[in-house]
Amino acid sequence: MSAPKNELNHFDSQGNATMVDVGSKPLTRRRALARGSLKISAELAQRLAQGDNAKGDAFSVAKTAGILAAKRTGELIPLCHPLGLDHVGIQLELDLNENRVWIEAEASTTAKTGVEMEAMTAASVAALTFYDMVKGMDKTVLIERVGLYQKEGGKSGFFENPLLRRKPRPL
Repeated sequence: MSAPKNELNHFDSQGNATMVDVGSKPLTRRRALARGSLKISAELAQRLAQGDNAKGDAFSVAKTAGILAAKRTGELIPLCHPLGLDHVGIQLELDLNENRVWIEAEASTTAKTGVEMEAMTAASVAALTFYDMVKGMDKTVLIERVGLYQKEGGKSGFFENPLLRRKPRPL
């Protein structure tokens, strides 16, 4: 099963999953932004705004967990290349009007492959950690809308996902 160029390149000629060989690709600056959100109850939003959480600062713990997760993406996602990241930044914003916590995760490096998975892993693990930090107050929290918002660098250049335009404060 030989895939056409630029399609299904995670499969070898026999159809087996394989890590893409990026050895001959040039080093380029890569950057990716992932976004996500958690839908929370109005009561939980108010409690978080007042700093009322027996487990501690859910925002700081989630941010730290997301950064750590980005650095381990190559161990978590089977066909991802391990990358040395130059920067990982995560922003979490409590939105009292929408009863939501907005998440934005940024990853960047100079490498032969992109950092989209690192940014999405950071956002996902930040969301999971936030849930873990508040589940004692409200188990109905929903993790929503996690995905790639922007990427730049490499052969395909710039991409922006119009489905994730809602932007928290800048990193």
